[in-house]
Amino acid sequence: MASYLIHSDDWQSIISRLGLALLMGGAIGWNRQRRRKSAGLRTHMLVSLGAALFVLIPLQASFAMSADSVSRVIQGIAAGIGFLGAGEILHLSRHDRSRPMVKGLTSAASIWVTAALGIVSGCGWWQLAVSGTVLTLLTLSGIKKLEEASMIRADEDCDQ
Repeated sequence: MASYLIHSDDWQSIISRLGLALLMGGAIGWNRQRRRKSAGLRTHMLVSLGAALFVLIPLQASFAMSADSVSRVIQGIAAGIGFLGAGEILHLSRHDRSRPMVKGLTSAASIWVTAALGIVSGCGWWQLAVSGTVLTLLTLSGIKKLEEASMIRADEDCDQ
């Protein structure tokens, strides 16, 4: 079996993996909280922690379970997070029915990414968890600034 398996008496590894999941989920959640989004700090921390916990179950019970049990757990997490993300997305009607407004897509996507970060944290792949978190934060913050700047320029072009 792979080197990411752990034994139930390896408390240091268990706590570090769960702590990493909380930290990665908290970093993304803090970003969303600052922007006053409904899915904020606690939601993202809990999603990441929950995903890590679900992954740790077959990793600890690996001797009694088949080799593809982690894969099945990951598939279950992805399906479950899909429902949570769908609840975050709102379709708002406008007076102009030809242009409905959809809100919450970015929050739903950040929940989805946070679950993936919890999975890799639970597997003990801290390099992947940190890299994924940094790239997610760059996307949420840096790309938002780029979008805002391009919209300002587009508005200025329309005024001319």
